[in-house]
Amino acid sequence: MPVTFRKSFWIFPGVRLNVGRNSRSFTFGFKNHGPHYTRSSTGRRTTSWDLPGPFGFRHSKSRKRRA
Repeated sequence: MPVTFRKSFWIFPGVRLNVGRNSRSFTFGFKNHGPHYTRSSTGRRTTSWDLPGPFGFRHSKSRKRRA
């Protein structure tokens, strides 16, 4: 079983810093429901909308790596 690490900190109302073993990210949005926008240090951009219950929307784009 791999060992993982993840910690989140609320910096300002609506802005959260997520720290993991390999990357860091900022999430802009509110705690419970509504739209969220996340930008990761690895280049991933995620837009999501959490709705009450099991419903929601998530779309991610990754930065293309140059060889």
